[in-house]
Amino acid sequence: MSIPTNPKIEQKRTEVIWKRSRKAKHIELNDHMVKVYVWELPVRIFHWINAFSILVLMITGVFIGRPFVSASIQEEAYYSFLMGWARYIHFFAAFLFTINLAVRWYWVYKGNEHATSNPFRLSFWKEAFETIKYYLFMKNNKKHYIGHNPLAQLSYWIFIGLGSIIMMLTGYYLLFEPQPESIYGKMFMWVAHLFGGDSYSVRSWHHLVAWGFIIFTVVHVYMAFREDYLQRNGTMSSIFTGYKLERKKEALGEQDEK
Repeated sequence: MSIPTNPKIEQKRTEVIWKRSRKAKHIELNDHMVKVYVWELPVRIFHWINAFSILVLMITGVFIGRPFVSASIQEEAYYSFLMGWARYIHFFAAFLFTINLAVRWYWVYKGNEHATSNPFRLSFWKEAFETIKYYLFMKNNKKHYIGHNPLAQLSYWIFIGLGSIIMMLTGYYLLFEPQPESIYGKMFMWVAHLFGGDSYSVRSWHHLVAWGFIIFTVVHVYMAFREDYLQRNGTMSSIFTGYKLERKKEALGEQDEK
């Protein structure tokens, strides 16, 4: 026996669970084209701080795991302190990465329609599947997206979301592991049990996900240039200006759908 529901009540419940985001600003250029303010300033600042942090973390992280530079004069490590500086820089970048990510998570709620994503909708997964078929040159019903398409959004949830959490937990555990009796040591000791139970397992997870970030970065840069070349919509410049150039009917059409 089915239970009747009130569509208006159900809609209100949905809006409570996931706040409806603000519409992106449009600037009409002519009868056919508009400029869409896709990436707001906090998103652009996050992007470049995140890129800088990941670059520094990758370089210093590789050096910490397998030093590729040594002191020109063989002497006590105390004098050159090369590894010490690498660790200092690595963890400074990690703190910057953490704070930056926290601000971005806040902007998922506060930002415009292109700053947020809702993977709890069935339509999200259907559209992500259609996007996969598009990239595999299969028959598909992929729509035009002004911001990130659902597949790109999913990759961000996996790497920038889940991947970042794993990197932060394992990284802070390794940082405070030598001081297990300290406040921070006790705060992160449980991480070892979550990722294998010992220091080697935690370090392995940290190393593995780091390479996942490197692969993600390479693919991300390639796809951004590809989108810019195929669509001619200013994808690359938009991360500096925030604006994309879109056909008026497509911009308004996507806005109506949302």
